[in-house]
Amino acid sequence: MHKGIGLRLFRSTSVRLALVYAVVFVLSSLLLVGFVWWRTAAYLDREVNAVILADTRAIGDRLRDFGLLGAVEAINERVGKASDARAIYLLADPSLEPVAGNIAAWPLDVGREQGWHQIELTYRNQLHATRMLYVALPSGFNLLVGRDVQDREAVREAIVDALGWAAAVAVLLAIGGGLLVRRAVLGRVDAINLTTEAIIHGDLAKRLPARDTSDEFGRLALTINGMLQQIEILVDGVRSSSNAVAHDLRTPLAELRGRLETLLRTRPEAEATFAEVGEAVADLDRVIGIFNALLRLAEIDSGTRIAGFREVRLDEIAAEVAEMYGPVAEDKGVAFSLAAEPLAVHGDPFLLAQALGNLVDNAVKYCPAGGNVRLAVGRATDGQIVASVADDGPGIPDAEKARAIERFYRGAASHGMPGVGLGLSLVAAVAHLHGGELALADAEPGLIATLTLPALP
Repeated sequence: MHKGIGLRLFRSTSVRLALVYAVVFVLSSLLLVGFVWWRTAAYLDREVNAVILADTRAIGDRLRDFGLLGAVEAINERVGKASDARAIYLLADPSLEPVAGNIAAWPLDVGREQGWHQIELTYRNQLHATRMLYVALPSGFNLLVGRDVQDREAVREAIVDALGWAAAVAVLLAIGGGLLVRRAVLGRVDAINLTTEAIIHGDLAKRLPARDTSDEFGRLALTINGMLQQIEILVDGVRSSSNAVAHDLRTPLAELRGRLETLLRTRPEAEATFAEVGEAVADLDRVIGIFNALLRLAEIDSGTRIAGFREVRLDEIAAEVAEMYGPVAEDKGVAFSLAAEPLAVHGDPFLLAQALGNLVDNAVKYCPAGGNVRLAVGRATDGQIVASVADDGPGIPDAEKARAIERFYRGAASHGMPGVGLGLSLVAAVAHLHGGELALADAEPGLIATLTLPALP
């Protein structure tokens, strides 16, 4: 039981992060204190070495100047100083027998090897760490000068012990902090899990709790909520589109079936039969048109057309659209006008042409005889490029403007008019693909549809 709990704890990301932090903290502390100790020890060694070298030179000079008695007198003076209790001196004859000093015998660890030595020496009935310098003097005498550095070793051991305890405490605190963090994090994660489970079971309106937007979890919750909002919109759009497709296809298919069934039952003359076949072909064209429009919208929504973006003169596209729809407007008795500034945007010329064509087609379709349709391309006050189409038709009520760009939505004014309700949806999709937007407003009378696109850098 306890083993399972321990395994679960160490599987927790927060606990593992806390342990990693503890290890990093301990290693960093060891490196820092080790560096400080290394620099301190080096400084102390230099100081000790300087003192030992000074004493060695002084005793050697006394031996050369005043003989053996002078050297012994210099050593006795130094040994007699109460303030220098850590000093070690030993003057020995050629056979290493003591002549003067404060240790009883020549250290075996030094032997006859001249130079610096770091040894353990029994001094004043205790084992001490010592640093010594062995030099040969004239007349075969041997001099050993050193210092007791046991206090430095004690300091080092104290530092190591303190680091050990600090490491143990750091690990314990890290584990405790990890458990607290795990508890706090798991509370937020559990809330996310509950929300996502509800969404998985079909409650797309569910949202993650976002108590504090400055908190990382709060910002994550806002981002996920935005994504869920977009998913809900897309799912509702797919559901609405599916229902609308089924509704719009049912009518032409039912009419087509009725015509064919009538032909089979009545078997009319060839001329009447061909007329009914023509009507059936028209119904099939309407169905194919719906599917083509849906495929076009799917292609735009996928963003694959962005790869073909280039610099496009929007005024030239507007001129082509005007040339195409001008005769149609004239046949209907509608005055058509174009006012376009020479402006360029970054986009797909074919999609932009289709978007402007859809707007002009709608305007001409709903504008009564004797009315006006105006296509304009210009620059807005904020620097963006604007293409607008205004007409004198019935317009769209304010309550329907938001829904007018939904797929297959047809308002009250569109009853009896040809179409499937995908024209404005395609324009809105093209605007979104180009980083712009489609806005509908009253032209008083009529409607003004404004396609706003970002200007070239």
